[in-house]
Amino acid sequence: MKEFRFRLIIIVAAIALSIYLLYPTYLDYQNSSDIKQTLELKRLQLVKENPDFTKSQIDKLLRANEDSILAANPDIVKNKEKRVKLGLDLQGGMRVVLEVNTGKLLEKLAKNPDETFRAVLAEAQQESERTDESVVDILARKFTERGIRLSRYFGTIRDEDSQILSSLTDNAEDAVNRAVEIIRNRVDQYGVSEPSIQRQGSRRIIVELPGIAREEEAKKLLQGTALLEFRIVREADFTFPVMQKIDDVLAGKVLDDTTQVASEDKATETTPTDTSIAAADTTTPEGELSEEEFRKQHPFFSIALLDPQGRSADAYVKVEDKNKLELMLNRPDVQKVIPNNVEFKFQARSQTDAEGNEFFVMYLVNKDPELTGGVITDATANIDPNTSAPIVTMTMNSEGATEWARITGANVNKRIAIMLDGGIFSAPVVKGKIPGGRSQIEGMADLNEAKLLEIVLKAGALPAPVDIIEERSVGPSLGEDSINKGLLSVILGYALVGIFMIIYYRRAGTIAAAALTFTILFILGVLAGFNATLTLPGIAGIILTIGMAVDANVLIFERIREEMATGKTIKASVDSGFSRAYSAIIDSNITTFFTGIILYQFGTGPIQGFALTLMIGIAASLFSALVVTRLILDLMVSKNIPVTIG
Repeated sequence: MKEFRFRLIIIVAAIALSIYLLYPTYLDYQNSSDIKQTLELKRLQLVKENPDFTKSQIDKLLRANEDSILAANPDIVKNKEKRVKLGLDLQGGMRVVLEVNTGKLLEKLAKNPDETFRAVLAEAQQESERTDESVVDILARKFTERGIRLSRYFGTIRDEDSQILSSLTDNAEDAVNRAVEIIRNRVDQYGVSEPSIQRQGSRRIIVELPGIAREEEAKKLLQGTALLEFRIVREADFTFPVMQKIDDVLAGKVLDDTTQVASEDKATETTPTDTSIAAADTTTPEGELSEEEFRKQHPFFSIALLDPQGRSADAYVKVEDKNKLELMLNRPDVQKVIPNNVEFKFQARSQTDAEGNEFFVMYLVNKDPELTGGVITDATANIDPNTSAPIVTMTMNSEGATEWARITGANVNKRIAIMLDGGIFSAPVVKGKIPGGRSQIEGMADLNEAKLLEIVLKAGALPAPVDIIEERSVGPSLGEDSINKGLLSVILGYALVGIFMIIYYRRAGTIAAAALTFTILFILGVLAGFNATLTLPGIAGIILTIGMAVDANVLIFERIREEMATGKTIKASVDSGFSRAYSAIIDSNITTFFTGIILYQFGTGPIQGFALTLMIGIAASLFSALVVTRLILDLMVSKNIPVTIG
C-alpha cells in the first residue's frame, strides 16, 4: 500500500481542491434562488402598494433592495465572485460589435479635403473592410501610388510622410482607446453586472451586456457622443443648508413656504454662519441618539456621510446605498427644496478605503456647465518634475482659452468638476487665473489614473464615430433553456459513453466510467479556480472531452488485452499496456491541445469558450486516465481482485 500512497494523496488532494473551488458556485446558486424569490415577493408588494409606479421605478427600487441584501450579507458577494461564471448565451443579454469609423476621423483631421482625398479615402475604407488592414496604412499607400504626399492634407509641408503616417496611426489608435473608455464608463454607470468590453483587431470593440436583452436598452447605452463638461462645485456654506432641508423633508418635518428653496438666492439667505457645527450635528450618530434613532430622524445624513470638521460638503456614500440615495433625491418633495440651478452628482467610479469598503463621493454642482469638452484640442498625462506627482496638462482652442481664463479668474480657490457623461472624474481647486488655454490637473493617485483622465479629456475633443455593425440578443428564458439542454447533453453523453465502456470492457469499463466522473469534476474545478466563463460552446467542449477521455482508456485496455493474450500475468499486462499506450495517448492529446491554443489565441467569443474547456478537458482526461485509472487497476491487482477487460 505504501507504493500507492503518493498517487493516492495527489488524487484525493485534486478531488478535495475541485470540490472546494466549486462549493461557492453551489452556494451562489442557492443564494440566487433565495434572492430571486425574495425580490419577486417584494415586486408584488410594491405593485400592490404603489399602483402609480412605473416599471422602471419598481425595477430601480428592487435593485436598491438587492443591493441592501448583498451589503448585509458579504458572504453572498464573495461566493458570487468565486463562482463559475456563465457566458452571455447561458444567462441572457446582448452582444454588440462596434466599429470605430477611422475614415470619418481622417476626414476630420484633414486640412482642405477635396474630391481626390474623398475618393481615395472611400477606396481605402472599402479595401479595409475586405482585408482588415488599417485604413491609415491603405490611405498612405494609395497616396504614394498616385504620387501625392501626405503633407498635402495632413501636418505641415516640412513633415516627412513617415512622420505624418506615425501621427495618424497614433490618432487612430487613440480614437479606439477613447471609444473603449467611453463605453466602459457608460456601462459601469448603467449598472450592468459582469460586462465584457474588449477590442478586436484594429478598430472593432465587442461589448457583451449580460441581463440586457432589449435592443433599445443597448442602443441607449452605447450610442451618442460623450459629453465632457466643466462645472463649478458649490461651496460648503451653500451646500450644507440644502442638505439640511433635504434631511428635514425626508424626516417628515414640515417646512413653510419661506424656508423652501427654489433658487440660489433663497438658499444663500438661509446659509448658517457656522458650517462646521452644522456638519458635525448632522453627521454624528453617537451621543444622545442611538444609531436607529439617528437613521429615523436624519435619513439623508445617515446615508450621505459628511466631514465632521466641515472642511467640505462632499458626501461619502456607500456603494450599496447609492441607488437608495438617488431615489430620495428624485422625490418631488425633495426636489422642491433643491435650488433649480444646482444638482447632486456622483463620482464616475467608486473608491475603496483602508478597510476595503467601497464608496462614492457626491458633489453639489451647478446645472449649467461653464465650459464643454469641445474646446479641448489635446491632453497629456505626465509626471511633474518638481513634485514627482502625476499630472495631466490640457490645451484648448482660442475660443476655449478665452473662456477658461475668464472662468478660472472668477473662481480662484474654488473647485471645478470635470464630468464625462454625468459622472465626475476630478474636482481640482483653481489656484489662479489660467490664460493661454493651458491648464494642469493634479490629485491623481498614480500615472495610470492620469492616463485614464487624459483619455477622458480627449474623448470630448476628438470623438470618432462609432457604428453598431452587429448585434445579437439572448433572452433570459432562452439562456435558461440553453443551460438545461446543455446539462442534459452532458449527462446523456456521459451516460452513453459510460454504458458502452461497461458493456464492452466489463470491470475495466466501470473503472473508466468512474474516472470520467473525476474528469468532469476537475474541469469544473479548474474553471471555478481561474474565474473562467462557461459558455454554450464550452459545454460542447466538455462533451467532446468526455469522448476523448475514454479514448485514452480504450488504447490502454486494448494494449492490456493484447498483453494478456500472450500469456502474461495481469500485473505484467497492466504495466506493459500502460507503457506501450503512453506514446499514442500523449501524441494525440498534445496535437489536440496545440489546436486548442491556436483556436483560443486567434478566435473570439464562442470559439475561445470552446477552446478553453477543450484544453482544460485534455489535461483533466490525461490525469484521470494515466493516474486515476492506473491507481485503481494497480490496487485491484495488489488485492487479487479479478480485472476483466471485455
